[in-house]
Amino acid sequence: MKEFNSCKDAIDSCIDKKSFAIAHLYKDEKPMDMHIHDSYEIYYSISGGKQFLIDNRFYDIQPGDIFFINQYESHHLTQIDSQIHERIVLSIYPEYLKNLCTKATDLNYCFSHRDRGCHHKISLPPEDQKRFRYYIHKLCSIQGYGEDLLEQSGFVEMMVFLNRIFCESCHERQFNEGSNYHKEVDQILSYINQNIKNPLTIEELSSHFYLSSSYLCRIFKQATGTTINKYITAKRITIAKALLTEGSTVNEACEESGFNDYSNFLKAFSRAVGVSPKKYSSFST
Repeated sequence: MKEFNSCKDAIDSCIDKKSFAIAHLYKDEKPMDMHIHDSYEIYYSISGGKQFLIDNRFYDIQPGDIFFINQYESHHLTQIDSQIHERIVLSIYPEYLKNLCTKATDLNYCFSHRDRGCHHKISLPPEDQKRFRYYIHKLCSIQGYGEDLLEQSGFVEMMVFLNRIFCESCHERQFNEGSNYHKEVDQILSYINQNIKNPLTIEELSSHFYLSSSYLCRIFKQATGTTINKYITAKRITIAKALLTEGSTVNEACEESGFNDYSNFLKAFSRAVGVSPKKYSSFST
């Protein structure tokens, strides 16, 4: 299997082949704004970093941390420590993984289960780090006759391993966000997510929290690395994608996700997802 050195190339290959792709990245890249894409993502940090914002949760990033992000969760990597930022990113086509599941074994569990004790992040102990790196090396070394079957069997073995440690982490972990972000920003994020279907403006948030607009915007950007408006838009697009996948019309998705202006919805969705809501809906059905 080819090992990519670009996240975009790996995602494109994953979507094109409707399977999975691996990117091993060594150099720092300009962090993307809050974004979503049509593939699952497994993000394994080798050198560490500072902070990940996934939906409304913050995570500090340390060497050996692994993150599980589904296709509906907006995310944003911020405040990378240095120019060298080594990580492994797997892009997985959701239907490919679903087709490998059995009645007894749900390989989607790490992407779908989000109870209070089950977050996006697991800090792998050294032995599990070695084992995960072994699976990646094995998958990237497969060539020749039977390559497709060997890749699939190796991938299934790796996903069983990852879901096992995810389940163990869910059972053992006590609720602990493990982040140092400002309590005010936590409250702002919670309020946005609870009221995402309603009109949300800087002025309305400022009034609700009794904070000046400039202070509100400044602490949000410092904590998350993105602006309030960009976060709100990304969150609404995430909701719209889920609604379209479930069979809602474009108009219903626009209204239910909190976009008050149909024209702005079309522009924002097309820019973020790469296709129009109508075309995305036809792909999902």
